[in-house]
Amino acid sequence: MHSQPSERIDQRAIAVWQWGAAITSALLAAVGVGAIIVSIKFAWPWWIPVLICAAVVLEMALDITIMPPLRWKRWRYEIREEEIDLLQGVIFVTRTVIPMVRIQHVDTHQGPILRKYGLTSVTFSTAAGKHHIPALADDTAARVRKQIAELARVTNEDV
Repeated sequence: MHSQPSERIDQRAIAVWQWGAAITSALLAAVGVGAIIVSIKFAWPWWIPVLICAAVVLEMALDITIMPPLRWKRWRYEIREEEIDLLQGVIFVTRTVIPMVRIQHVDTHQGPILRKYGLTSVTFSTAAGKHHIPALADDTAARVRKQIAELARVTNEDV
């Protein structure tokens, strides 16, 4: 087996993930406010709304400020002639090696937050499911998509 993959995703992925986490946290905070209102209306013990507020603040701190830089440091990929090697995860680290002969489709994806930062994700499908390389610079994503498509096609023709 090869050493760990050498390529990193774009560092702007941190900001993209922070925006996504902020949106999710805002929705969670709204649910927390609703729970606080219910706890006051039904005269629940004082510690329940305090616990809800603490949980929301902790979730926001973790998801917005701590996790995105850690995710970025871990996320690596490498495209080789015969396989794609992906490494991701903070607490639970996953390493996935996808043989080129298994790749059926390769595509790019760009939502509004990725577009704002000039980033694109590359998605490739196998019979077993989809895999992706998130948050590459637009030109890098186009090159990676083309490289995977060419290597997968060449490998499939040889079989």
